[in-house]
Amino acid sequence: MTKAQKKQAVDSLKLLGQAHDGIKKMIEAGNDKAALDLLSQCQECAIRLGEIIEAVEGENFVTIPLIEDYCELAYQIYEKILKNGRINVSQVNKALRRSLVRVENSVKNEITERMEVVFLPYKASMWDSLESVWKAADEDPNCDAYVVPIPYYDKNPDGSFRKEHYEGGEYPAYVPVTSYREYDFGMRKPDMIFIHNPYDDCNYVTSVAPEFYSENLKQYTEKLVYIPYFVLGEVDPDHKEALEKIAHFCTAPGVIHADVVIVQSENMRKAYIDVLTGAAGENTRPYWEKKILGLGSPKMDKVLESSREAWEVPWEWRQILEKPDGSRKKVILYNTSVTALLNQGENMIKKMHSVFDTFKENVEDVALLWRPHPLMKATIESMRPQLWMDYEKLEERYREEGWGIYDDTVELNRAIALCDAYYGDGSSLVQLCQKAGKPVMIQNVEIL
Repeated sequence: MTKAQKKQAVDSLKLLGQAHDGIKKMIEAGNDKAALDLLSQCQECAIRLGEIIEAVEGENFVTIPLIEDYCELAYQIYEKILKNGRINVSQVNKALRRSLVRVENSVKNEITERMEVVFLPYKASMWDSLESVWKAADEDPNCDAYVVPIPYYDKNPDGSFRKEHYEGGEYPAYVPVTSYREYDFGMRKPDMIFIHNPYDDCNYVTSVAPEFYSENLKQYTEKLVYIPYFVLGEVDPDHKEALEKIAHFCTAPGVIHADVVIVQSENMRKAYIDVLTGAAGENTRPYWEKKILGLGSPKMDKVLESSREAWEVPWEWRQILEKPDGSRKKVILYNTSVTALLNQGENMIKKMHSVFDTFKENVEDVALLWRPHPLMKATIESMRPQLWMDYEKLEERYREEGWGIYDDTVELNRAIALCDAYYGDGSSLVQLCQKAGKPVMIQNVEIL
């Protein structure tokens, strides 16, 4: 049972004790109707407590029969008052108290407090931003860790929801997934909830289901923790223009509502604190300093533990990666970002055509592994619908020709492990590839 659940149980038992005093007073005052009402409320409270304990500890848990005995006693007293109204007040009070003490002792001594931690990823491809933290929690013998993937929606240009997505079946086999329909947040009250999507209703392209907005999740836990699903290019906290470029990341709803925010470095922590202090006032600096922690990104942990040999490579990919003599080609990870497409439009489409043509001409020595941003299609449909047809034709042509790899899987770290170098737009992948020791070249859209 979580700390919050046990506190709820103890608080319920205190209320029952207070209700007993009220029952005694009502009977002594001859107000049987009020006494009956309080007895009925005591039964309802005890039943709710039993349901919570049963849900967490199991239906055969030792406290359950004691709660059932209490409910039966309250019912018998209720019936006795209802039938003739004559009752020994002291005996009733003593019997109720004795039964309640048995429940209190069982709750106190039999129910063990355990840490319960819930992770709420939405896109399986972004699970690496939480995985190392989940592993640590899962390996802790005093902690119960749950991975509860949540649904998300593509958005129409007017902000309304379009298509629902749920990727609960796309996580690694070693990650046990719990359905969001089966995990009762109100009943379980986890000690900590981890999220990696900070935007709530402020993203133009996608939205997690509204019940999982950070503002709503706060009611179910004492500690809401936000870890970004992305890694930003490091910034100088003293450089005002650099801070302005990342300000929208720092002031997202998830950052504001979370109790703890974990960012990729100490410099990034200082940047977040400065941006938030500038927005909320200098007197709030101590609050942000306590809340923002520069403990590093789990995405970096995943990159460092991933080796080329550890990944199973699909047969179709091997035909592209290997030369006829069985030797390995140089592999270039080509990453196209949402931001570049939004900012460059048609020029970005032309650039991609140029890149593909160049690599196609050198296919005997170099293999291209194209990994577009996972939200690329949803972004184009929502924010640049006029580009959709051109982009779709470009992607379709690339996939049909089959000389290069198209990677839209959730395995980002496989792509990093397989590649010899990175080429493409500035994005989180740049920092990850650099961490993995891979050379990086940023493409210039204006050069064809």
